[in-house]
Amino acid sequence: MAGNAFTAGVKPGGLTTSTEIRILLCYLLRQAGVPLQRREIEAALLGEELVNYFELASNLSELCEQGFLREEEGGYTVEPAGAEIAETLADDVPLSVREAAVRAALSARQFAYREAQHHVEIAPAEGGGYAVRCSLQDMGSDVFSVSLYLPDRMTAQLTREKFIENGDHIYRLMLAALTDNAALSAELLAQLTGQ
Repeated sequence: MAGNAFTAGVKPGGLTTSTEIRILLCYLLRQAGVPLQRREIEAALLGEELVNYFELASNLSELCEQGFLREEEGGYTVEPAGAEIAETLADDVPLSVREAAVRAALSARQFAYREAQHHVEIAPAEGGGYAVRCSLQDMGSDVFSVSLYLPDRMTAQLTREKFIENGDHIYRLMLAALTDNAALSAELLAQLTGQ
């Protein structure tokens, strides 16, 4: 299991050996307690710059081949042998890295859950720019939708991410504004802006 890992894209304090990465993967999946999708694992570990993409992909695959992890329908779970590695060797990975990985995985999981309810479609608009349609869905029907024109792809993508994260708050804010409920509008705006 030993060997130096590629470190491109890894912040100082991130993991630099395959052994550390494998321990972290087992630990993360054990702590999650539910299957994590590959994109959730990638979002967590790459977003925090804890591992290199190629090392993550390689070690994830090898752990599955060796029977430490199992992949079914895109979801990864830890096998008993992997859970034992996580329990026995967790201290070989810095606590700050373990905590950051678990926090980031939970955030990625929450984002995936919201993404199933908060839909965003981005399409090129006539004459340039992008048409963005955001909607909240419940039981297969739109509860709320809004269409926007945005000047560039980056702004459209940022709008997508923010609507997925905050769609419920945006919906409630729109209702408060339409019903002229200034107190609720102020409260919701404070929640959205973190003030």
